[in-house]
Amino acid sequence: MSIVPYISTGPVTVRRGELTPRVYPGDLAQTSRVRAELRSDLARLRSTQDDPIGLPDDLVDTVVLCASEAFANAVEHTRSGEPGGEVLRVLSAPTPQRLRLVIVDDGAAEPYPDSPGESTAEHTAAQDEGDYAERGRGLLLIDTLAAAWGSHPLVAFPFCAGLGTVVWAEFALPTPQEATR
Repeated sequence: MSIVPYISTGPVTVRRGELTPRVYPGDLAQTSRVRAELRSDLARLRSTQDDPIGLPDDLVDTVVLCASEAFANAVEHTRSGEPGGEVLRVLSAPTPQRLRLVIVDDGAAEPYPDSPGESTAEHTAAQDEGDYAERGRGLLLIDTLAAAWGSHPLVAFPFCAGLGTVVWAEFALPTPQEATR
């Protein structure tokens, strides 16, 4: 069961201070859709009705990469990746200088049992070695590319700890003068 409410993912125009929420099924196959719709939303970013900001291609690529990583983490490591799970993506420009990306998952997944005949220590060591070689760098990428980032529980009450996690990242927006250069 998902706690993320259904929100239509139709076309949107982002303006300063406004939110553009989109809900995606918790399936890694949706990653290309997440990227495409985010690129579309970023292309429509406006500071006012008649004053386009215009985002540099490298900033768009950076935001899209960070969104892909946060989406994949939500699907891989939370209940969002289970049948019926969902991931919420929100894009906003809370100030003229910042673009904020938010990914909300459905909460912590239940721990998986060890494989029969393997001790926890053996399983963990082997899994960690393999995972480190191929995976585990998503949040490191976000840390490197975003101006600021963090995470917090969806609801800040101890008895609601498993309801979901919010991962956010902020990016510096060009000033209108920088955008026209």
